[in-house]
Amino acid sequence: MSRQNQTTNREPRVNNREKVRGSLKKRYSAEKRFRAYGLVSILLGMAAVSTLFLDIVGKGYPAFSQTYIKLDIHFEPDEVDPDGNRSQHSLKNGNYASLIKDSLRAEFPGVKGRRDQRKLYRLVSSSAAYELQRMVRSDLSLIGERRQVWLLANDDVDVFVKGNMDRDLPEDERRLSDKEISWIDSLEAQGRIERRFNWAFFTSGDSRDPELAGIGGAAMGSLFTLLVTLALSFPIGIAAAVYLEEFAPKNRVTDFIEVNINNLAAVPSIVFGLLGLTMFIQFFGLPRSAPIVGGLVLALMTLPTIIIASRASLKSVPPSIREAALGMGASKMQMIGHHVLPLAMPGMLTGTIIGMAQALGESAPLLMIGMVAFIVDIPGGPMDPSTVLPVQIYLWADSPERAFVEKTSAAIMVLLAFLIAMNTTAVILRKRFERRW
Repeated sequence: MSRQNQTTNREPRVNNREKVRGSLKKRYSAEKRFRAYGLVSILLGMAAVSTLFLDIVGKGYPAFSQTYIKLDIHFEPDEVDPDGNRSQHSLKNGNYASLIKDSLRAEFPGVKGRRDQRKLYRLVSSSAAYELQRMVRSDLSLIGERRQVWLLANDDVDVFVKGNMDRDLPEDERRLSDKEISWIDSLEAQGRIERRFNWAFFTSGDSRDPELAGIGGAAMGSLFTLLVTLALSFPIGIAAAVYLEEFAPKNRVTDFIEVNINNLAAVPSIVFGLLGLTMFIQFFGLPRSAPIVGGLVLALMTLPTIIIASRASLKSVPPSIREAALGMGASKMQMIGHHVLPLAMPGMLTGTIIGMAQALGESAPLLMIGMVAFIVDIPGGPMDPSTVLPVQIYLWADSPERAFVEKTSAAIMVLLAFLIAMNTTAVILRKRFERRW
């Protein structure tokens, strides 16, 4: 009897053990599947980001070089100095375009028809005449001389030389005819075509001619806009965070304010653009397309981010710091200004930099206040008409010329470089000044 009881008692133990083993096996399998799903998700995300970056870099890096054509220019006195007195006024009115045409006709004497000659003249950029004018006005000894001069090529020539135009396509599907391609081949064979680093891309303003367009104006506009944004949002955001965290009583009013600040951080940026359009332009009458208005709008958009990050940084300071300061006889202002705020400042700066990086990449609110306008000149201050980098990218992306495709991608690369630099600065600041309690 006793043996039978022992047998019946062992059977349930064996069954429970098997059940536990089966359950563990399932849990381990589920854990492995979960880890696999996470790994696949990360790999898919990295693949998508890598594809995006490779596509942008592949299209944009040719924009950092520019094609130049070497021509033999004879600075004929009658064309360069029509008044014959060497004055700056006379030199400014010289017919420098004719010098380029004469040189091209001398290089290709077989080109006779007016239509073919117009095509021949278009090999060189329209800005080449101004370059010759600048050379003569700065060096009068050029007058009457014959010099070899490197002149900027037209955007279609530049695209072709960079290999972004298929010469095997039918002639009516290309922007360059067979004759123009043969002239380019002839110049290349003589060593008269060269690619140089495109400094003008970083120093020039916008232009209808792709070979002359640059991001200099948009970069300065972004700089002025961010300065206005930082000057307004940083002190106001820090002051609001300190008051709400350290001084404000805990009641329904402060709860209502906190909820609204959190909600404002999630409001679409286009809404801030509408707010800026109504308040700053229509009500206060501030100028459109100006960094001052863009900075005000972006400051409104950035404030919730700075306030939330600053409050989180203030909360991370241990209460013992506050109690020790008060226990030593410091006032509340002294406790906050001398002890809490310096310890919380790294987190505040990190939140501010992240907010600035977000503002730098925004375009929707700036479109609403007119910063989409075509601005050629580089702004000299916050009140001058200007555009910003995201809007400049938007404008170029809408242009039909092939040369603007590479400039769009190159501008995106510059914008991404700025964003990566700002986020890297935020990470370094956090690592450098972070304190663990």
